[in-house]
Formats: sequence, structure tokens, C-alpha cells
Amino acid sequence: MKALRILFVLMNLDKLLKTGHCIETHDQVLSITPKTQEQVDVLKNVSTQYETALWQPASPQFIKEETQVHLFVPANSSETVKDLLQTHAITHEVLLANANELIEMQTRNDSGDPRSSTTFYERYHSLEDVYDWINRTQQDNPSTVKTILIGSSSEKRPLYVLKLSLNNRPDKKAMWIDCGIHAREWIAPAFCLWFVQYSLGFYRQNQDITHILDNMDVYVLPVMNPDGYQYTWTTNRMWRKNRSVSKSSGCIGVDLNRNFDANWCTEGASNEPCSEIYCGEFPESEPESQAVADFLRSHKDSVQFYLSIHSYSQMLLFPYSCTLEEVENHRVLFEMAEEAAQKIRRYYKNTYKYGAGAKTIYLAPGGSDDWAYKLGIKYSFTFELQDRGRYGFLLPPSHISRACNEALIAVKTIALRVVEKTQAPTNPPPTF
Repeated sequence: MKALRILFVLMNLDKLLKTGHCIETHDQVLSITPKTQEQVDVLKNVSTQYETALWQPASPQFIKEETQVHLFVPANSSETVKDLLQTHAITHEVLLANANELIEMQTRNDSGDPRSSTTFYERYHSLEDVYDWINRTQQDNPSTVKTILIGSSSEKRPLYVLKLSLNNRPDKKAMWIDCGIHAREWIAPAFCLWFVQYSLGFYRQNQDITHILDNMDVYVLPVMNPDGYQYTWTTNRMWRKNRSVSKSSGCIGVDLNRNFDANWCTEGASNEPCSEIYCGEFPESEPESQAVADFLRSHKDSVQFYLSIHSYSQMLLFPYSCTLEEVENHRVLFEMAEEAAQKIRRYYKNTYKYGAGAKTIYLAPGGSDDWAYKLGIKYSFTFELQDRGRYGFLLPPSHISRACNEALIAVKTIALRVVEKTQAPTNPPPTF
């Protein structure tokens, strides 16, 4: 029987800072196995009626028996939550002791010049530092890197895409990578930065990346949700959505990965502005999703490979997530994801699930990868990076390198296959 696990991260950092005293309640991770439907209902109630943030699944409607659930609970709710668990005979064990330590670890030594620090890419960076990195990367590589402003966020922050073009081959195809569509998934922007520095540093040194970049330009959007990302650094580390203001309620934010025109706002999304999976007022109602959609529409003839980076759960997903129907090239996408997962397991001894999103997780309409596929980008993927829940969205900086290398080998594996299937390459493909 698969355990239903609930992740409770209990925080009281403000109180600690104000009083200077240790308190009895520490940040915790609890593993819980509900035995009955009544216990499932209790957990749904906890996730909606108390000051919590549901980590996994994305919405209370997906909580069910024998399904893993992770929930963030501030310290001021912990006593009530534990009393409820005890009252309903829901047992738990402590898995993780202190989330505040992890948050402090993530934000420590944030600033730094990438040209003077070998550990720059093994740390998380604020939005300001990401923007600075974008400028420096373009300035340091003027002949191969171009910065493109594709739009702005709800709070008028710029959406910058880096275009990597390593040669002047005419009519080149391209791949797209976006990161950070969900604000709290910090490992995603970290990967976008990692991928760019790897591509620029190992071009002509690594056979695989050389072959890919000789045949495809790369568009990289390091932070698709800059308002939400900034908010996770300044106010609420667990924030997921963007920061647009609802006209019909006092609630803030739209889930940008439910805001694209792919079975928009059907089962698996919500039309309630307070929901974590709120789909917005209409498809592309949000400036962030509209900017990405407009850019891809204008480049649909060249972009062959779409990739959106998320966390956590270690999965390599492809369309559809908005319906249980299979896409026309399901078998091809499945084989690409399977090969990528096998290589991760071979080189890093780590397991990634793979498959169509709806069948592998649950229905999630309005997603960017489904929309990109329907646009005509037939090699469309979503990667869920480390981990499986031990740290969740609070993946320590010491794990960044391995998480990014796992994703990198998957990207290279699939990109090589896309080159093989979509164009006559300039050089013979690498031997697998």
C-alpha cells in the first residue's frame, strides 16, 4: 500500500528574530497515512481552512487515499493541526526538523559576480541578481548571446529571453526553455542559468552540446514569473502564482500554468481566484503567459522543441495534461522521455517517472506544454526536477549541481533526438 504522506513545514522565523528565544515548536516535516475517506476529508479541510500552502498535489481536490500529499503549515497553525490529526487517529512521523534553516541556507551568500566565483551556479539568486546575470552574460558574449524583451509582468517587471546562437547557419531551427513559471520552484531558474553557462562554456568541448547548438538556436526565459519569484524572496517563500489582482475578489494571483489555451479551465483547474490553480479570467489573461504565447506564435516555424522546467517530483512529462487522450506522436515522445530517464538512472542512480502528464500525475488543463504542442511544436516537455519530497521546494543549494546535471543530460538526450528527427544535421550525430 502506497503511503499517503503529508508534508507539514512549521515555521516561526519572525518570532525567533523578534524574541531571540528558542521556541518549542520547530519547523517539521510529517509523514501521514490516512486510512479512511474521513481522514482524507480532514486533510482536505486542513489544507483549505487553515493557514497552509498545499505543495503536492496542487489542489485539495486531488487528495485521496493512497496518494502522496505535501502541505506547508506555519508554526502558528501547527498545534491545531496536530490536535486534529490526533483526534481523527491520523498518525504521523517527523521527517524533517527545520524549514527555517533550509530557507536561510537557500538565501545565504546570494550576491556575487559569476566571473569571479566558481560556486555562483551552485547557489540560488534573487531576481535582481538574475537580471544582473542576464546583462553580464550578454555583455560577455556579444556575438553569441542576444537579450530579447518579450513583455512585462503584472507588476511591470521585464520578461527577458536570452537567445543563444552559436553559428550563422541560415534557417536554423530552435528550442525553447522557460523556468520559474511557479514562483516557489527555485531550482527551475537555477537550471536555466546552469544550462546557459554550460552551453557557452562547453560548446566545442562537449560533443553533444556542440551538435545541438550547431543545429539549433536556444531561447531561454530564466524567470517566467518575476513578480511571484520576487515575492518568495521578500514575503512568502511558499507563493506559487503570479501577483495579478483579481477584479472579483481580494485574492491575488493566477496559476500561469493553467492560463494557456489548452482545454482552458476544465477539470483540473479552478475558476476561483483564491485557488492555487486559478485559471484566470480567460486564456492568456495574464501578461506573462500572453508574452510567451505571442513570442512562440511568432517563432512557431523555427521552434521545434519546447521545454518548461518545474519542481518537484522527478518526472519527465509530455502532452497531454489537459486530457487523457494521447497525442499523435505519443510513442515517439514516450521513447524520448524513456531514454532520458534511463540515462539519468545510469549516470546518477536516480529514478525519474515519465509519461503523458494527465496519466502520470492528474488532469491539469491550460498548461504551457499542451498549448505549445497544439501550436505545432510536436516535441513538447515538462521536467519536474529534484526531489521527491524530502526537501520539496526547499531543495538545499548543495543539491543544485546534481539536480541540474540530471536535467541537463535529459535535455541533451531529447534535443539530440529532435535534431535527428527534424532536420538534416550539419555534422554526424554523436554515437549513443
